[in-house]
Amino acid sequence: MAKIRVLVVDDSAYVVSSVTRRLHKEPDIEVIDTASNGAQAIEKIKELRPDVVTLDIVMPEMDGLTALRYIMTECPTPVVMLSALTSDNAEPTIRALELGAVDFYLKPSSLKPYGENDENNTLINKIKTAAKEDVSQKGTPLPRSTFKKKAYGQPHTDFKKLVIIGTSTGGPRALMQLVPSLPGNLSAGILIVQHMPPMFTKSLAERLNLASEIHVTEAGEGDEVQRGVALLAPGDFHMVVNEKGHIHLTQDPPVLGVRPAADVTMRSVANVYKNSTLGVVLTGMGMDGTEGSAFIKAAGGTVLAQDEATSAVFGMPASVINAGRADKVVPLNKMAMEIIRSCN
Repeated sequence: MAKIRVLVVDDSAYVVSSVTRRLHKEPDIEVIDTASNGAQAIEKIKELRPDVVTLDIVMPEMDGLTALRYIMTECPTPVVMLSALTSDNAEPTIRALELGAVDFYLKPSSLKPYGENDENNTLINKIKTAAKEDVSQKGTPLPRSTFKKKAYGQPHTDFKKLVIIGTSTGGPRALMQLVPSLPGNLSAGILIVQHMPPMFTKSLAERLNLASEIHVTEAGEGDEVQRGVALLAPGDFHMVVNEKGHIHLTQDPPVLGVRPAADVTMRSVANVYKNSTLGVVLTGMGMDGTEGSAFIKAAGGTVLAQDEATSAVFGMPASVINAGRADKVVPLNKMAMEIIRSCN
C-alpha cells in the first residue's frame, strides 16, 4: 500500500519540526518536503504532487488563504489547515473551509506541544481522511458572502417545524451553501450542531449570518427558539432545548468523542417538539446523529440525510442511512428546497 505523501507548510520551524516528527511515526504517511510560505508551497505542489498539504494561515510573502485559493482552482489538492486557537485565527480558518480545505488542525505550540487531542491521533486521522477526498469538484471556491436583509423571527410558538442540523468534517462549507438558501420567512426555528472548538463556532455563526436572510447567531444560555432564527451550538458545549423552548448549554461528557454532539440536541428537540421535528444530517466523520435520528423517528418526526456525491465525508449521513432512519437522501444543492417543502 502506497504511503500518503504530505507537504508541510508553515513559517514556524517549531511547528514544521513538531508536525513532521509526528507524521514520521506513522508507517503509512511520509513527509515529502516542507515550505515556509504560500509561494513556496504552490511551486512544490506543482513539482511534487503531494497527496495532502498541511497549510498554515499566517505566513510571509504569501499567506495561506491566498495560496489555498490558487491550489483549489489551479492544482486541486486536499488541504488540512494548521490553525492556532485564537480569535484572530478563527475567521480566516472558517474562510479556508469555505474555499475548499477539507479540515483544520489546532497546531502545536510551546504551551501545547502535541497540538489538538494528539492522544486521539487527530492530525493523523484528518490527514488520512483528506487523502481520500476528491477535491477537483468539491474544492471550487464559494462566492464571497454578501449581506442579505434579515427577516427576524417571531415567538417560538409560531412556527411549523424545529429543524436540527448536525454536521462535522466539511460542515462549514456545506452550511455556507445550505443556510443562505433558506428564506427569511421560513416557518421554522433552526438549531445547528457543528463539531468545532470554541471561538470558531462564533466566527462561523457570524459568517453565516452575513450571508443569510435568516438570523444566525451562536447560541447562549436561555436563548429562545424563534421562527427564522438559527442558533449554532457553541464549541465545547452540548445544546439542549427545554419544555419552554429555551436553550440550555451543558458541559456534560462528550458523546462519541465530541461536544457539542448532534445526538444530544436531537434527543431534546424530539422530546419537546415531537412530530414537528425535522432532523438534517450533513457531511461528517463518525456516526453522530444516528442515535438522535432514532429519537426523532420515534417521536414521529422526519430525517433528511445528505447524499454521498455531495458529502465531503460520508460518515455521518451514511450511518443514518444504513440504520434505516433517513426518510430521504438529498443532494446538498436540493436540501434547502426539501427543508422548505417539509416546513410548508
